[in-house]
Amino acid sequence: MSSPKPDENRPSRLRAGLWRAAPLLVLGLIGAGLWWSGVARTISAESLMASREALTQWVAQHHALAMLAFVALYISLAALCIPGAALLTIASGFLFGAVAGALLSVFAATAGGTLLFLAARTSFGDLLRERAGPRLTRLRNGFQADAASYMLFLRLTPAFPFWLVNLASALLGVELRTFLWTTFLGMMPATFAFAVAGVGLDSVVAAHQAAYESCVASGAQSCIMRIRPMDLVTRELVLALAAVGLLALMPVLIKRWRGRKASGPATQDHT
Repeated sequence: MSSPKPDENRPSRLRAGLWRAAPLLVLGLIGAGLWWSGVARTISAESLMASREALTQWVAQHHALAMLAFVALYISLAALCIPGAALLTIASGFLFGAVAGALLSVFAATAGGTLLFLAARTSFGDLLRERAGPRLTRLRNGFQADAASYMLFLRLTPAFPFWLVNLASALLGVELRTFLWTTFLGMMPATFAFAVAGVGLDSVVAAHQAAYESCVASGAQSCIMRIRPMDLVTRELVLALAAVGLLALMPVLIKRWRGRKASGPATQDHT
């Protein structure tokens, strides 16, 4: 009885797998390096508050260059899955105005998200499709059938992390064209809202500064001046965005309701 022959194609398949995974691995290593070095952690609300006057002056003196630098930074954060996109969107309204800031932010977010989407699809899209089991195949087919509605819901609803939607849509086989337009349009309402909030950043900072000084004057030991991006938007705005996101799912819900209604009589006749 002869022993089984070793798989001669295994090294070539391994090399091909590494080449496929290279784009996502490169993005992951760059993002991890920036986070480990501390560069990514410098993007914070505290640093924005501390340097807002200097940033305002620099933007006024180098407006076009400031826009290019902002877009490049935003694309890098989105592609590398580094937190800070919401803060940059707020900063865009403060530095460039609500309309220009929102347009720059949504363009940069779409571009950066597309880079991550393409890297994930190149790295694991084909492999996942080849080895997907029946359950995952049904999930992919169902998502692809109504990809536009699902993508708009995920983009409009602020509860879903931006990077996670980028990766999930790549693994679930969303077409690039659908990914692009649903990302751009779906992010526009929240992006514009954050940019508008950024226009009033000075008043928010003044209010937090007054509260901090009052805390210090009272002799308390745990006085911290910290502004989170979500502090600049209202609960009503978040609920409104979630409601708009649910509206994007209406075509899917109606189609499923009609499908069940149509299959009902046939099921009864069969029984």
